[in-house]
Amino acid sequence: MKKTLLLLFCCLLACGVQAEVVPARIFQSGMVLQRSKPVPVWGTASPGEQFTIVFNKKSYVVRADAKGRWRVDLPAMKAGGPYTMTFAHCQLDDILIGDVWLCTGQSNMDLPVSRVQPQYPGFTEDYANDRVRLLRVDQVASVSGPQTDFKTSGWQTLTPASSRDFSALGYFLGRRLQSETGIPQGIICNSWGGTPIEAWLPADSLQRDFPQYTARTSLYTPDYVASQTRANQLMNDRWQQLLDETDPGMHQGWTGLDFDDGTWPAANQYARDWAQVDGRGVVGSVWMRQHVHIDAAHAGRPALLVLGMLYDADHTYVNGRRVGVTYYQYPPRRYAVPAGLLHEGDNVIAVRFVNKTGTPAFTRGKKYQLEFTPDDVLQLSEQWRSHIGARMPACPQQDVTTQYLPTVMHNSMLHPLIPYALAGVVWYQGESNTDRAGEYRTMLRKLKGDWRTQFADSSLSVVIVQLANFMAPSSQPQESGWAELREAQRLSALEDPHAALAVAIDLGEANDIHPLRKRELADRVALALDRLRGNRHAALSPQPVAARLMSRGVGGQSQPYVVVRFDQKLRPADTLSEFELRSEDGRFHNVEARVSGNTVVIALGTVSRPTAVRYAWKNNPEQANLYNPEGLPASPFQITVEP
Repeated sequence: MKKTLLLLFCCLLACGVQAEVVPARIFQSGMVLQRSKPVPVWGTASPGEQFTIVFNKKSYVVRADAKGRWRVDLPAMKAGGPYTMTFAHCQLDDILIGDVWLCTGQSNMDLPVSRVQPQYPGFTEDYANDRVRLLRVDQVASVSGPQTDFKTSGWQTLTPASSRDFSALGYFLGRRLQSETGIPQGIICNSWGGTPIEAWLPADSLQRDFPQYTARTSLYTPDYVASQTRANQLMNDRWQQLLDETDPGMHQGWTGLDFDDGTWPAANQYARDWAQVDGRGVVGSVWMRQHVHIDAAHAGRPALLVLGMLYDADHTYVNGRRVGVTYYQYPPRRYAVPAGLLHEGDNVIAVRFVNKTGTPAFTRGKKYQLEFTPDDVLQLSEQWRSHIGARMPACPQQDVTTQYLPTVMHNSMLHPLIPYALAGVVWYQGESNTDRAGEYRTMLRKLKGDWRTQFADSSLSVVIVQLANFMAPSSQPQESGWAELREAQRLSALEDPHAALAVAIDLGEANDIHPLRKRELADRVALALDRLRGNRHAALSPQPVAARLMSRGVGGQSQPYVVVRFDQKLRPADTLSEFELRSEDGRFHNVEARVSGNTVVIALGTVSRPTAVRYAWKNNPEQANLYNPEGLPASPFQITVEP
C-alpha cells in the first residue's frame, strides 16, 4: 500500500498537480506500447482543458470532455525506443514500442518465478533484460461495478528482483519472445488464484445467457463485504488466540530439543491415524516431531529445510526456533535454517499443523529433506512422533471471497486496462470450473468476444492453455470434469481462427495442482503465438480431424478397425496408451492403438460397434504417449466414429 501511494505521489509530481492532467495509471515510465497498431492514450483533466501530447517527434492536441475525460489514438508505429512522452507538465521516460501480452487467469498463471526456481537452478537468479518490461496488476476485488483505476507497483524492467514475484509463465514467455525476435516485450499479468471464468466476464455478457450468476453478485454490497470481512477477521483472530492458549505444545516446550517425546506414538507421515480422531480430521493443532542426527561436517552450517507441501497451515521449528510458517496448503515449504542452529549430534524438527477443516497431511511424492547444497542433502525419515495439541470447534465464517464472484475480476482487474493496445492474450484458467465444464465452452467463446470488442481488435490473438494432468492416475476409463473442460478448451480454440491451444497434458504433477514446468509451457505458448502471427511452420500439438470405422480382409473374413486421422504427421509408435472406444451401451473400453503416418489405427477389441473414440480422457492420463515429430503432445479429445 505504501509503495502504491508513493508511486502515485511521484507520478503526480512528474505530471504536475497544477495542470490536473493525469494519464490512466497504466501509462507510466518504463512502459511498452504496442507496435503496428493504433495506440489509445487516455486519462483525466479539468473539464474542457486543452493540452498537447508529444511523442516520437509528433504532437497531438487533446481536449478533455465535459466530464474531464480525454483520449487520443496515436498512429501505428514500428518497434523501437526508448522514447519520452510529454503532456501538460507531465513527462514519462524510457518508453519502448514492441509487443504487449496480457497474461490472465487463475493461480497457475499467477504462480511466481520464485516458486519455480528450484526447477531451473541457475536460470533465473542472475538474468536481466531491459527490453522486457513487466506490469503486475495488484489483486483487488471490488463489488462496486466496473472500475477505472487499479493498483500496481508500475512497469518494471526485468531483473532478478522485479521478476521474483511475477508470473513464471509470463516471465518465460517474455524472455523467449524477446530473445527470438529482438523486439521489446511488455508482459501484463492480472491473474488471481481460484477465480472462475464467470468472474472475468462483464455483467451484460453473463446476463444474456447465465442470469443466475449476476443475481448472486447483487447480494454482495460494498457495506456488506466490508462489515463481514471485519467480522471474519475478528472471529479468526479469536479462534487462533484460543488455540494458542489451549495448545499445551505452545507452553510446554514441544518445539525444543530438551522436550522428551518418548511417550508420543510413532507415526508414518503418510498414514492417516495421527491426524484423525474417530475417523475425522483434527480441527485445531497436531504436532509432529522428528529427531535428526547431524555429523561434525555439517554442524553449524546453514541449510534449507524442505517439507514438500503440507495441509493446511504449519508452524515449523528447528531446535526450538521457528524457521517458517505458511498459512495455507499450496506453497512448497522451503525454510531457511540459519548458520549455528544445527549442532553435532541430535537435533529436532517440530511441525505444528493448524487446521480449520479437513485432515492434516504431508503430500506424498514431494521432497522432505535438509539441503546444505543442491548436491549435499540429508533425507528426512517418513517416521515421526505425533501428538494432538488442541482440538477446536470449527471457525464459523461467512464466505466473502469476492474475487470468486461473477463479474468481479472483470470489473476490478480488467476493465481499468481497457482499451490499452495489445498483441494478444494468454488465458490459463479452468481448474475452478471443472465441476461445471458443460457451460465452459460458451463462456470462453463469450470471453474472447468481449476482449476483442473491448480492446477494439476483432482479430486479437488468444492462446488458451489447456489444463495439465493432475490427481491420481487411473488405468480404467473414467468420467472426468477435468477431461470435459479440456475438451471445451480444445473446441474453443478450433472454432476460432484467431485462437490457438497450448497443450500441457504431459507437464502436470499428480500431487500438485500447480506444476512447476512453466518454462516448457511458455515455449508452447510462444509457438502458438507464432502460428497466430502467420508462421505456418510453427509447430502445434496434433488434433484429430475425423474417425472412421474401416474393415479389411483377413483370412477370408472382414476385420473391422477404427482409423483416426490427424491434422499432421505423428511420431511413430507401435503401442499407444490411453485410447478408448465407446460401445453401443455408452460404456468406454480400453483399446490397443498404433501410429501409421498421420493416423492412429485402433483395434476394436471387445467393442463390436464403436460410436466414439477418446484419448487421454482422465484427470491424469499419465500413460498418454501420442506426439508429433517436434515433441508436442496430442491434445486429449473425444470424437464420433463415422461409419
